[in-house]
Amino acid sequence: MALTPTAAQSTAAKPAQSDNALTKLTSNFGNFLTLLMTQLKNQDPTSPLDTNQFTSQLVQFSSVEQQIATNSGLTRLIELTQASEVMQSSSMIGKQVTIASDRIPLQNGVGRVGFTATNSGPVAIGIVSESGMKVRDASLNATRGANDWTWDGLDNNGRKVADGAYKIAVIGADSKGTAAAIPFTVTGVATGVSNRNNAVSLQLGQVSVGFGAVQEVGSTP
Repeated sequence: MALTPTAAQSTAAKPAQSDNALTKLTSNFGNFLTLLMTQLKNQDPTSPLDTNQFTSQLVQFSSVEQQIATNSGLTRLIELTQASEVMQSSSMIGKQVTIASDRIPLQNGVGRVGFTATNSGPVAIGIVSESGMKVRDASLNATRGANDWTWDGLDNNGRKVADGAYKIAVIGADSKGTAAAIPFTVTGVATGVSNRNNAVSLQLGQVSVGFGAVQEVGSTP
């Protein structure tokens, strides 16, 4: 009876020593080779292994081996790419960075928001804590085009709130006068870079974003 990779893996499976998929694949490949060699040594001389099946199994071996090599190469490439991103992004630390995020970093009692209004008119800005508690409501008369607003770190009662990450929304009116959310960016000082779960992120205080969210890098404040 010819062995297939599936049958070999089922017959020779051992308790996994690691959750690493590449380690498991390599182990199963070795087990498969061992079982095939044992089958060749103990085959019935009157009914030898079919050469077509033997050739097919060798092709499968080669495919598995190539997959192992490819996975190893891709893993190494990802590691090198992430290391390069960390090195390059470290130059942002200490500089003002503008990002697209639904959270505003309050740093040293200051938070900055920028948005583009399609029409002149009133705009409402709402800030809440991570737990959903309302912190600050503000309104301003925006001009058509680019606008900026700076949060002074005070809540609606005039009390200073702690630095951190706060959820924010910017609401204006569309061309028909209907209330609508306005896309916005926030600006803060880059304080660190992290590489977690195979993803490189930039920190602005307690706000963390991927590098795809970075819109502009300014000078050191």
